[in-house]
Amino acid sequence: MVVRPNTLAETWVGGFWKAIQANALGGVASLFLEDGSWRDICGFEWDIDTAVGPDEIEAAFNDKLAGISIRTFRLSEARTAPRLVRRAGRDVVEAFVDFETSVGRGSGVVRLVPDPARPSEAKAWILLTALDEIHDHPEVMGSQAPDDEAFKREFGGKNWLDIRTERSRYLDRHPRVLVIGAGQAGLTIGARLGALGIDTLIIDRNDEVGDNWRNRYHALALHNEVYGNHLPYMPFPATFPRFVPKDKLASWFRSYADVMDLNVWTKTSLVDGSYDDRARQWTIRVSGPDGIRIVRPAHVVFATGVSAIPIQPSLPGLEDFAGEVVHSGAYGSGHRWAGRNAVVLGTGNSGHDVAQDLHASGAKVSMIQRSPTTVLSLKEAQKLYSLYNEGLPLDDADLLSIAVPHPVLIRSYQQLTTSIRAADKELLGALEARGFRLDFGDDGTGFQMKYLTRGGGYYFNVGCSDLIVSGEVDLLQYSDIERFVPDGIRMKDGGIRPVDLLVTATGFKNQQDVVREFLGDEIADRTGPVWGFGEERELRNMWKRTPQPGLWFNAGSLAQCRIFSKYLALQILACELGLIDEVQEQSRSGSSPTRTRPTLEPA
Repeated sequence: MVVRPNTLAETWVGGFWKAIQANALGGVASLFLEDGSWRDICGFEWDIDTAVGPDEIEAAFNDKLAGISIRTFRLSEARTAPRLVRRAGRDVVEAFVDFETSVGRGSGVVRLVPDPARPSEAKAWILLTALDEIHDHPEVMGSQAPDDEAFKREFGGKNWLDIRTERSRYLDRHPRVLVIGAGQAGLTIGARLGALGIDTLIIDRNDEVGDNWRNRYHALALHNEVYGNHLPYMPFPATFPRFVPKDKLASWFRSYADVMDLNVWTKTSLVDGSYDDRARQWTIRVSGPDGIRIVRPAHVVFATGVSAIPIQPSLPGLEDFAGEVVHSGAYGSGHRWAGRNAVVLGTGNSGHDVAQDLHASGAKVSMIQRSPTTVLSLKEAQKLYSLYNEGLPLDDADLLSIAVPHPVLIRSYQQLTTSIRAADKELLGALEARGFRLDFGDDGTGFQMKYLTRGGGYYFNVGCSDLIVSGEVDLLQYSDIERFVPDGIRMKDGGIRPVDLLVTATGFKNQQDVVREFLGDEIADRTGPVWGFGEERELRNMWKRTPQPGLWFNAGSLAQCRIFSKYLALQILACELGLIDEVQEQSRSGSSPTRTRPTLEPA
């Protein structure tokens, strides 16, 4: 069968558009496979959700088109042309689409499976629709920017820096949006909101922008390749290394905040806050170099990341331990532990990296394993990001990367994990021979699904697994430990392991716990769980409205923050314009909140 990608894509898109124009939503659904999916990211409703199967897809279109109209839907002429590719074990025609609704302009992806019986026809396996821009409110870039007082010459008066400094102090106004955290999550949403003209203040408790990476352990570098890690509007220079070192990334963050004119208060911590439902406004207390300040934003974005408050486990006898205890988040370098006994509790990425750093510094290192861990070589891990090596423009690659609904994500990760296990067979066998307990994620979905559901539980081997195999880093099982004693660990067999340093690489609390700590139980309970998958087959409360009005979350990898900060910023803009109401009705039974429909004009 000869597959002509452009012809198949044109035929399908034409049929879809005719069905939409005729309001024949059953006809729309018939264009999908039985296992087809439609993922919509604010394209037709102010939400991120996925419908699976023709019945759900028909119901979703019927529901969403009650509040919005589609003006155009066509193949994109500006993006990569339709092509035949293989995705999640399936040969598909992959094509980009553009569309326009009564609210804005959007882009998407359709992945089509050719019909063997009808070579000129195909059905959709996946459709992605995502909003790019709200009508009359584009991102303001370069020559599009209106004349600004800050950029005019005024001899004898204030220059650009004077005005920037004055504005960033917020002495005469309150920000519309307060962002907590100046890591990749905070910087990306700050930049997106700034491009949309929304007054945004970012606070961070560290001394400098970038310290969230700069202050981490000495040997840290990113575990995924540079190609997919760019920030919005300012891609990394071509001279950047393949795996960016943490200090280089920290310096880039600092430069990014300056170049993007982001308002950032460093050395400033969130103290507490409350929300006025009637005024639709927060009262937030922050503590900085000048003492306590009160800010009254309409929106608060928690951008503290998946890793925020360290978890310090309750360990039997730890109160008697005379050595030093430090969480991996606060670990710096192992040089002062040369020749001494160090133990790392935890076998995820941080635990392995800290153990390897201690070993390289001359310490005698043991690792304690509490639960099975997914291990894979760093080389094999890059298969997850192979899309960014296909030579596509970054914006196209980003759309393709999010055009993977949850059911396909499961299948894709299972196939990826099977491939990685085969490639890493020798390493994994050697680890098991040493007594290291392995797992491969729920249903064999591997490391990335672990990240999306629990934020850890895996390790990309950059050498520590080899040290465990050789015995240079010792391995203990937590089940063999009785308790900590003043000079170390007493094992259940009666032996004593001397310990001078204990590093707890035990992860971080959920973002709901962060909200609870600073904003109280009522707001945390109203918000609900953050991260992990919910009923809508999407990450819970991430990048979209939460049951707590005016409270938003941005988190994840550099790529996730770059991509989804765009849709988060558009939703905040829509709230500011009155296109949607951030207040959602919450039933007393605790069911999912009801989404309000977009209006066609600002309120």
